[in-house]
Amino acid sequence: MALQHAASGEKIALQRGDDDIAHFTSVALAKTDNMELIRLVLPKERTMPEHRVNGELTLLCLEGEIAFDAYGKTTVLRPGEMLYLEGGQTHAIRANEDAVALMTILLPAERNGGIAAVADAGQEVLG
Repeated sequence: MALQHAASGEKIALQRGDDDIAHFTSVALAKTDNMELIRLVLPKERTMPEHRVNGELTLLCLEGEIAFDAYGKTTVLRPGEMLYLEGGQTHAIRANEDAVALMTILLPAERNGGIAAVADAGQEVLG
C-alpha cells in the first residue's frame, strides 16, 4: 500500500505515536517535484550514517536531542532549534535522546525521481 502524502492546504500532525520510537517510524509527510517534508523519529543512539543529498535541507528538532555532524563539527539540536545545510554537503545524524524532527529537503530541478542523492564510495545514499 502506497503512503498517502498530505495535499496542499491539508493539516499535518507532527506528534509521534506511542510505538514510533520503538519502530523508527519516519515518514515522508508531503512530497512535490521541488520539496520533500519528512518527520524523522530517531530512538536514542540511532544513527543515520554519513551521506549527502543534492538538495538544501533544514532540520527542526521537535522533541529530544539530535547531534548533527557536518563540516567537521557536531551541532546539538534541542526542541525548537533548527539548522540549514547546503545541498551536497556530507552529514550524519544521531539521537542523543529519543527524538522527533521535521526535515525539509528542497529538491534540485535536475533530479530524476525520489530524493536526489550523490553517492561517494563507501557512503550511504538516501533515496
